[in-house]
Amino acid sequence: MSKSNLSEMKIAAPLMTPGGRLKSMNLQVFVMIAAIVAIMLFFTFMTDGAYLSARNVSNLLRQTAITGILAVGMVFVIISAEIDLSVGSMMGLLGGAAAIFDVWLGWPLPLTIVVTLLLGLFLGAWNGWWVAYRKVPSFIVTLAGMLAFRGILIGITNGTTVSPTSAAMSQIGQSYLADSLGFIIGVFGLLLLMAWQWRGRVRRQSLGLAAQPASGMVGKQAFIAVVVLGAIWLLNDYRGVPTPVLILALLMLAGMFMASRTAFGRRIYATGGNIEAARLSGINVERIKLAVFAINGLLVAVAGLILSSRLGAGSPSAGNIAELDAIAACVIGGTSLAGGIGSVAGAVMGAFIMASLDNGMSMMDVPTFWQYIVKGAILLLAVWMDSATKRRA
Repeated sequence: MSKSNLSEMKIAAPLMTPGGRLKSMNLQVFVMIAAIVAIMLFFTFMTDGAYLSARNVSNLLRQTAITGILAVGMVFVIISAEIDLSVGSMMGLLGGAAAIFDVWLGWPLPLTIVVTLLLGLFLGAWNGWWVAYRKVPSFIVTLAGMLAFRGILIGITNGTTVSPTSAAMSQIGQSYLADSLGFIIGVFGLLLLMAWQWRGRVRRQSLGLAAQPASGMVGKQAFIAVVVLGAIWLLNDYRGVPTPVLILALLMLAGMFMASRTAFGRRIYATGGNIEAARLSGINVERIKLAVFAINGLLVAVAGLILSSRLGAGSPSAGNIAELDAIAACVIGGTSLAGGIGSVAGAVMGAFIMASLDNGMSMMDVPTFWQYIVKGAILLLAVWMDSATKRRA
């Protein structure tokens, strides 16, 4: 038996438990949907319906976009059994650099975007190199990065806000899609998602693996279609679908495809699940971890561009403690801090829950210190539930 075949067997092994993984995933999704419904009903009641107004939903989704993009990158880092505490400071640094390119240097927007993305890729790879090849714990490497990146940001901006960004730069985080274009993209995306899910179901059946019943899949797809098209209709009642939300949706779909339909994605899960077994099966775990951190840095750069564009400035304090929101979003979405378990969709749903709490508590004028306490308690509860589930298993 070849090493590649052995690798595929080890990677697929967790999926061979009859229905176990599917039931666990369905339960997590159900719990998150129930939590979202409960949060929305509570804040809608407490704000006399203002929480579900078209304007506030648009603002809520724009808030979700930045945390969601960070969570898409962070979820792969955590699945690989690592952690990245530097994403908040890195996002602030990259957003500040983009603002400097745009405001002080007057670069054209395409050049600003390309250089910022390359810088994000480099900084992520820098973290990954220390973790993968120098064997320094990711907690220490990224903690050092959190401090260093923040210091560099304060240094290059002289501790001042870099503003205002150009009109072209502002389009990244402040523009909206036309009503008809939003619906066209939404319908096209739903059709692609449905075709992808049905193809995956057929493939699992052909391999003799547990697959979701057809009736359950139809019901789930109908629910997703109602939510997506309903959200687009509501957003069109205000200004349309915000561009950052479209970017988040595209990155989420790309992350889901990479996680479930590529050998690279399966190797990330294998590396986080059992690094020694992954190494013995022929997987270059050092290269996998380096790539995961590099991808994370690239997505942090995207979030930094959106943040600076939305604020219209690069601020020395931008991205402060954003890493905690990203980690909390992943954990709430069912990602295990022990590695090997997690999903991109769950992380984005976790980001939406975090943004919903922030938005609702702000509308109710809840003091900032209580907002931190509530978010910390939810994170602790999510980690406790993850640990309790492992003990029962």
